[in-house]
Amino acid sequence: MTKCPTPKRPTWAGFAVALPQRSANLHPPMSASLDQSVRLRRLRASAGIRAMLGETVVEPRHLIQPLFVTEGEVAEPVGSLPGVSRIPLAQLGAKCAELLALGIHGVALFPKVDAARKTAEGAEALNPSNLALRAIREIKAKSPGTVIFADIALDPYTTHGHDGILNAAGTDVDNDRTVEALVKMSLFTAQAGADFVAPSDMMDGRVKAIRKALDTSGHTGTGILAYSAKFASAFYGPFRDAIGSARKAGEAPISKATYQMNPANRREAAREAILDAEEGADLLMVKPAGAYLDIIRDLRESTNLPIAAYQVSGEYAQLHAAAEKGWLDLRATRDESLLAIRRAGADVILSYFAEAYARDFAARK
Repeated sequence: MTKCPTPKRPTWAGFAVALPQRSANLHPPMSASLDQSVRLRRLRASAGIRAMLGETVVEPRHLIQPLFVTEGEVAEPVGSLPGVSRIPLAQLGAKCAELLALGIHGVALFPKVDAARKTAEGAEALNPSNLALRAIREIKAKSPGTVIFADIALDPYTTHGHDGILNAAGTDVDNDRTVEALVKMSLFTAQAGADFVAPSDMMDGRVKAIRKALDTSGHTGTGILAYSAKFASAFYGPFRDAIGSARKAGEAPISKATYQMNPANRREAAREAILDAEEGADLLMVKPAGAYLDIIRDLRESTNLPIAAYQVSGEYAQLHAAAEKGWLDLRATRDESLLAIRRAGADVILSYFAEAYARDFAARK
């Protein structure tokens, strides 16, 4: 009887290779009915494999918490933003220290200005003792390690709710007069101790003018977070409630379409960002985030500057509303939305979810 030849052990570069032995501890094999050697599901087969090979992470250090500040003595819940309140000035330092302990290093400040202090030209923005500037000083005194991003725009201070000074006819925002005011506002803000000024107005030339003024006045260490691609979005409503610039019942909605970007325009966003980078911006912002992931990706691929994205009030509120109806899992959709923004290319995310996410993150560790 002819004996079957003993199979040779496979070799590689002259070395014998041990054949793997089946173990009862291995996962049972999948059926092999397909002629399919490449099976990507092997890389998703267990929690350990998925954890090792995850390409994107969201940690508290990637998040910036927007904070609304009030002159009042008690926190004021914002009805259209569940879980968000305007924080009294006296409690602001403690809140920032609490966030810092959770790993959230940055806050973005937005004042709720008393209606009696608002004017057509937003003069309160240039008051050296206004609420926003006192808030910066309070944080730096009580939580000096907190990184402050201070909003530079006139909408919290104007009676009409626009981000700048209107022209003589009252039909549009006067670009150059507004930039002059924003430059002065930025200097006050830097003097108060803000780490970054964050012009959110979308006026032409404001980054260049602000950078020049900061450098000339000796504030070379103050950075600029430019709202480079801020779209005229329908997702801002709850924010306007929070700062008190929302239109009253029966009033026509305010349009900012002559200065904020057309949501249809992708190439224009790249032009805005490139111009801000050339004018001296240190970080570039896309706002809103969730509906503009393509813009975030475009900027990530076109610049080495850090990219920020603002998950705005409407994005936050819609997830809460759906969760309250029982239609979505709030925590799961929150985490997925933040992951998507990071995956698109954002280095940091401004989000009203920041504190809750950081608390859950700490609990998982």
